[in-house]
Amino acid sequence: MTNITPEHIQAFEAITSGRYDNIALFSCFVNGHPAAAIVSVIRDQQGSAQVTPLFVSVTSWTQITDHDGVPPEALS
Repeated sequence: MTNITPEHIQAFEAITSGRYDNIALFSCFVNGHPAAAIVSVIRDQQGSAQVTPLFVSVTSWTQITDHDGVPPEALS
């Protein structure tokens, strides 16, 4: 079982491939908490920017576990 979607894979490949020059680090808030995101920035003909989050940073308030509820530090 995995939570990784085809969209996650595409975003990861876009970030790691080096083929794209429209990837940026974006200061933001997630659920009201300060965070940072890796985003794709696409500009239209008028100069407006569409910012699409690809991944959001893990912060001190983020709690991640595996599928059994085990936190990463306990997986070793």
